[in-house]
Amino acid sequence: MGTSANVDGRAPIHIFASSKSWIEGNATLQLEHVAGLPGVRAVAAMPDLHPGKYGPVGCAILSERIHPQLVGSDIGCGMGLFELGVAARKLRLDHLAERMHDLDQPWDGDAKSTAANDGLDATTFDAALGSIGGGNHFCEIQAIDDILAPDAAARAGLERSLAYVLVHSGSRGLGFSILERALRDGYDSLTIESDEGHAYLAAHDHAVRWAKLNRRIIAERAGIAARADLRPVGDLAHNMVECRPSAAGEVMALHRKGAAAADRGLVPVPGSRGTLSYLVEPLADMPAEALASLAHGAGRKYDRASMHGRVRVKKSDIARLERNPFGGIVVCGDRGLLAEEAPDAYKSIERIIGDLVEFGLVRVVATFRPLLTFKKAQSSVPASGKRDKGWKEDRR
Repeated sequence: MGTSANVDGRAPIHIFASSKSWIEGNATLQLEHVAGLPGVRAVAAMPDLHPGKYGPVGCAILSERIHPQLVGSDIGCGMGLFELGVAARKLRLDHLAERMHDLDQPWDGDAKSTAANDGLDATTFDAALGSIGGGNHFCEIQAIDDILAPDAAARAGLERSLAYVLVHSGSRGLGFSILERALRDGYDSLTIESDEGHAYLAAHDHAVRWAKLNRRIIAERAGIAARADLRPVGDLAHNMVECRPSAAGEVMALHRKGAAAADRGLVPVPGSRGTLSYLVEPLADMPAEALASLAHGAGRKYDRASMHGRVRVKKSDIARLERNPFGGIVVCGDRGLLAEEAPDAYKSIERIIGDLVEFGLVRVVATFRPLLTFKKAQSSVPASGKRDKGWKEDRR
């Protein structure tokens, strides 16, 4: 583990990545910048660390102050894992892929009543409930590939023969509006106990719950497409901030940007659409320097722009890109997104998991192979080739 002491007023940085893991230099520079922000006490970086818009993705930051930029625009973005009441071998993937196209359409449920039943006030963004979004968001039908910790798998109720749904999505335009308001009002950082701090946290907490509901509705829509019942296994946000007392009795703000919480059960850690995903169990004696956080996925190796030069998306290449190495299907009607989210864009998930195990953070409970990855059935790129603003705000 690489650790930096306080240098030039910066907080210590603890990096949970081995020398075998590649971390881009710009991400390290962003990490050092974050460590120097007002009130920051400690930073934990995971092996999936990569550069982001306002700071590095794949880290947790403990601070005396709230920094809205460190949470980002997709407040509450996270992973939800659900069990389908159907055997994976019984799924007709070609038929299921067609039925999953409905996810491109607005959800036809009662958004107002559903939100109210979850204790959420109505917002102007509720029409987006049940939608995946762009960028690296997805809804994936999976099958268990292997169970490595039978005791933990049994406690979670995992059934080897059944299919599962993994949903990666967030708060859509709602989270963006909250960050935009904070930045417009000049709140680069907020005192936790101030009126402004309380107002941001209230809006933030609402968006986190909204995002969790959004993932559940997406999973329910996938369950309808698969003609199967649904059972939640676990749901964790990885873009969030929560306030908690320190050992000294101070109230501190723990920010997670692309970092999954490690103090509330099993954690899904997906790879790319062409690799296995992992379900891991955080260890009770994990190092305190990890700030109760874990990697949230494989992490990007190449940015979106460079992927257009690395991956061919001519008509003759589409068939290859729409299949994964396990024989599964990839549904993505947007050629640009198909290239940007190609497996080559991501780091090795095996290396990420290997580091989490090596540093005593987790043990692996089970692995899942992708059967059908749904991103979008239709292209969102107009004839000009320029994506709309909404898509840009979803990217990561």
